[in-house]
Amino acid sequence: MTPEELRLFQQLTGRTEAPNKIAKEVWLAIGRRGGKSRIIALIAVWLACFFDYKPYLAPGERGVVQIIACDRKQAKVVLRYIKAFLTNTPMLARMIEGETTESISLTNNITIEVVTASFRSVRGFTLVAALCDEIAFWQGEDSASPDTEILAALRPAMATIPNAMLLAASSPYARKGALYEAYQVHYGKDHDPVLVVQAATATINPVVDAKIIADAYEADPASAAAEYGAQFRRDISAYISSESVNACVTKGIYERPFDAKLSYLGFVDPSGGSADSFTLAIGHSDYARQTVVIDCLRERQPPFSPESVVEEFCRTLKDYRVTTIVGDRYAGEWPREVFAKCGIRFEQSAQPKSSLYNSLLPLINSARIELLDNPRLISQLTGLERRTARGGRDSIDHAPNSHDDVANAVAGLASLANQYGGYDTSYSWVDGDDNDDAASAAREQRRQRIIAAMNGEFDGDHTTPAHPTLSDEDLARYAAPIRLPW
Repeated sequence: MTPEELRLFQQLTGRTEAPNKIAKEVWLAIGRRGGKSRIIALIAVWLACFFDYKPYLAPGERGVVQIIACDRKQAKVVLRYIKAFLTNTPMLARMIEGETTESISLTNNITIEVVTASFRSVRGFTLVAALCDEIAFWQGEDSASPDTEILAALRPAMATIPNAMLLAASSPYARKGALYEAYQVHYGKDHDPVLVVQAATATINPVVDAKIIADAYEADPASAAAEYGAQFRRDISAYISSESVNACVTKGIYERPFDAKLSYLGFVDPSGGSADSFTLAIGHSDYARQTVVIDCLRERQPPFSPESVVEEFCRTLKDYRVTTIVGDRYAGEWPREVFAKCGIRFEQSAQPKSSLYNSLLPLINSARIELLDNPRLISQLTGLERRTARGGRDSIDHAPNSHDDVANAVAGLASLANQYGGYDTSYSWVDGDDNDDAASAAREQRRQRIIAAMNGEFDGDHTTPAHPTLSDEDLARYAAPIRLPW
């Protein structure tokens, strides 16, 4: 290294000595517009074309340089960079053997492949290199920590290649996840086989207009420090620990059947069918144990017809004898109309989403809620984040590029179940039922008293003015037992 290169290396890595060998793992925390995807594509081409992996591959086995992106759109961007590097260099262009929409095969028995972030997509291959793009923003459908799970699947896939490299690049985000853990453990340590680089946008790409960066810092210092300064955010933290959530999950129970002895409540998080899921949660309170029990969850992911989903959810609600539901306050008036057509009354929640989550947290931390074994629910709950604004006010919401529709429905239901302050409104504490002998005798006694009163007969020390004799239909109506709607 030249003195200038060494100075820059020390600035970006926190190390004091120059490296003397290739790192086994490289983690890049780089600001926005720092050229991360282009850097990853260039390194992928270098690793695929200029290393000989044949001694480590069995006959008929192909080595894979795998680039993992947060979504399909980003994956296509990286693949375009790779193709451009190969086709614009005649020596490398001659190595292209075949192409698909997701991969490029080379004549040296290596395939460069781009996939989206899923632990399933990295299994079954021999990886000579794995390059992870925007790893801090990976989101999984069934996991709150897809980065950790994917890395756990990646490393064994590279175990048979002695010089296999793992590289991860991303703009920093919250102080959690694999990127932050690597930064905490390995940054600034000389001769560590894991190299961590932290570079602000202005350092890595001075072409970016300084005024754009300055304006971003003025508008939102915390966000700009992460986006352009490559700093991990201090104002964002995990809201609910995975240990607390898992302690509330009833393993192997995916839905609880209707029980006529229980009084059920329902909460919906409506959606128009284009971006977010339409979700429903049904549950009840176990008053003896002061516990909220989630009995049924429904989720319909877009695209869908909102009216069709409402009809489907209403059938489920009626199965649990729920006639009134509460829904997200931001849904507007349309849910009230469509639910009313199906015979279900819809009321808007008086609380915003953050308040619902604030009510849910103590229930989870004290294990006073029984959750269904639903991977998306668990993932969304453990993926919630607490954000502290400049005024000190906290808000609770999902991370970027993720969802919380199932979690919101459960939080709303839990808040609804607690509105009664723990009192049992189901009347399950009353002995007997409407059809036992005692109830029948009571109804007959009341029938006789009504007949006597309407005919002006004495009832104790009181009299009632005479009235024409009631018909059997009138008697049936007046003497019928009162049946509570819940």
